[in-house]
Amino acid sequence: MSGTERLDALRARYGASPDPALADGPWNDVIAGLLAHRTVRAFRPDPLPPGILETLVAAAQSAPSSSNLQTWSVVAVEDPEAKRRLSEVARGQRHVVEAPLVLVWLADLSRLGAIGRERDRPTDGLAYLEMLTVGVVDAALAAQNATVALESLGLGSVYIGALRNDPEAVAELLGLPPNVLAVFGLCVGWPDPERPAAVKPRLGQEVVLHRGRYDPALAAGAIAAYDAAMAEFQAGQRMPEVGWSGAALERVRGPESLSGRDRLRGILERRGFGLK
Repeated sequence: MSGTERLDALRARYGASPDPALADGPWNDVIAGLLAHRTVRAFRPDPLPPGILETLVAAAQSAPSSSNLQTWSVVAVEDPEAKRRLSEVARGQRHVVEAPLVLVWLADLSRLGAIGRERDRPTDGLAYLEMLTVGVVDAALAAQNATVALESLGLGSVYIGALRNDPEAVAELLGLPPNVLAVFGLCVGWPDPERPAAVKPRLGQEVVLHRGRYDPALAAGAIAAYDAAMAEFQAGQRMPEVGWSGAALERVRGPESLSGRDRLRGILERRGFGLK
């Protein structure tokens, strides 16, 4: 990648000219690929070749796992009717139906529980919030490894957090046992060149990077600048030009803005999670 292409990649990621320390920092094809990540919501109908799914799972299993407990699983959904029902949970997101493959990533504490029962060993630690946290983190790390792998193969994807709108419906559809939670979905397919996706800008590093100690003060002008960058991105994608901060604050306004996910604690208890 040339110096110009590198600067273009950094400008796309931040919606602004990069800091000189970043522009002159280390660079390689892996970093370039990571910075080029974009959310793909439009897919060609072409099926995925044999071996793709297994390769993505191998990449996912190469991610770190806390204490090597491997407290995650994934369900590969390709059946059109099952994808339609998942789309209903996700409030009709059409890419859930359109993508040839939907991976549902699970925090899975049931496997260790089953091994403990089989060997008559206690597994009381599974009833604590820490273990659910481990499962969620493990699932996220695994899924992101798979995302990096699929993008290296020319595929695209979009995460579907909206499966948490109704975890019990997802559990019933996928036959999930107690102590298993669908954390999110991941639509996978070939990006449709007729409906291209763009790199979405992120907050500037002066907002998210803290050196030595956390600084609660917002960097002067950084949020306003990011709102402007997001509005420009939204205009280019023919989306409502609402910026970032207003939309983010609306999303955290209260329980009514959480799309049913304010019920998650009760659902987790019914699904067998202890949460001590």
